[in-house]
Amino acid sequence: MLRIIDINAPKEVNPMNHNRVQAAKQALQAHRENIEKNIEHRLQIAKSKGDEQLIRQLEAELTECS
Repeated sequence: MLRIIDINAPKEVNPMNHNRVQAAKQALQAHRENIEKNIEHRLQIAKSKGDEQLIRQLEAELTECS
């Protein structure tokens, strides 16, 4: 049997899939925040030690994360 699909009709959202997508988005955001906090902590330590090369590297990493 041929089934005709209206591409303009609103898509049904499966609540389970929606919850999984939301959980994945939240996990990704938390992961990014943790990486950024870790780099910032390492940057503070590098500054306290005066390690200019590491400071430049970590600042570059922070720019990439943003």
